Amino acid sequence: MLDQAREAWVENSRMLGNPSSLHASGREARRVIEESRESIAADLGVRPSAVIFTSGGTEADNLAIKGLFWKRREVIAGAPVIIASPIEHHAVLDPLTWLAEHEGAVISWLPIDAVGRVSAADVEAAIAAADGRAALVTVMWANNEIGTVQPVHEIAAVCRAAGVPFHTDAVQALGVLPLTLTGIDAVTITGHKVGGPFGVGALIAETNLGLVPVLHGGGQEREVRSGTLDAPGIAAFAVAVHHAVTQQSAHEARLRKLRDRMISGVASAVPSAVLNGDRADRLAGNAHFSFPGCEGDALLMLLDAAGIDVSTGSACSAGIPEPSHVLLAMGVDEPTARGSLRFSLGRTSSEGDVEALLAALPGAVERASRAGTAARR
Repeated sequence: MLDQAREAWVENSRMLGNPSSLHASGREARRVIEESRESIAADLGVRPSAVIFTSGGTEADNLAIKGLFWKRREVIAGAPVIIASPIEHHAVLDPLTWLAEHEGAVISWLPIDAVGRVSAADVEAAIAAADGRAALVTVMWANNEIGTVQPVHEIAAVCRAAGVPFHTDAVQALGVLPLTLTGIDAVTITGHKVGGPFGVGALIAETNLGLVPVLHGGGQEREVRSGTLDAPGIAAFAVAVHHAVTQQSAHEARLRKLRDRMISGVASAVPSAVLNGDRADRLAGNAHFSFPGCEGDALLMLLDAAGIDVSTGSACSAGIPEPSHVLLAMGVDEPTARGSLRFSLGRTSSEGDVEALLAALPGAVERASRAGTAARR
């Protein structure tokens, strides 16, 4: 967490009031929440009423997808169609699967190219093929595994022209890319990706979308998301968002320099390594490689023993021995997909960290390759 975000949390954690209560303590907690809402809205260029606080990105994605689907189902004749990319985070993929299995949704999967990018033309074609039954389109702003950035504004323009709501998961993009939310109906963000606390995030969605609630209870957050709000967490979240937006350009430039050194260093240290995703138009703090002949899990543990944290895929699906659905959707074969790692850089990453990785990687790859060869025998 950012020092200033942690300080905001500590300061506001002394409050005892429920923000929904009318007494003085409750009004003070409500003031903190509304000032935080206004701060986030100002930083993102939206109206305060568009900021719906949630427990994080997963809840915000569920609210956007289910809430839009249920609302649009009221006006669509026939089985509603949800148009989505197959490389979404599981916070999007799993609600889609659930809606298909339990609510009669038809999922139209968009094609992606070899670097993991969706085209606006394919979105337009999918909307046309839905023949008036398109309930919504959801395409993430930037992929959490391979880092490829999507043409979200082009997609949003296509959706707006067709009268179909568009949702994007911007969890990875906030603070790394400049975010202009104009023309996008629903945007997911979360706190822990920008130096805020875990367990707090937001869905940015205008009131005219008419989202159907996923949670029912006290009617908080304009009756779209019930539940007692976490005033200290929200205060810290607002501080982190402000820092992310105001420092975005400098942060991106610093990360890009480290990332490019890492990419060139990996290519030199392990010539067989394959960089996945778009080489240029990708998240500044992301590098994703496949290491042919190696198992990603073995590489992960060998690097972990050297004090280096890496991932074989999304952190939310870590520990599940399956190849990355993102790489498979890009046409990568299963053995290569299994031998892939994501290297992420953040605010605390340094040149020393990159050099430590480059020093440890060749030995780890050699050992993992030997282990893989022995296992195949």
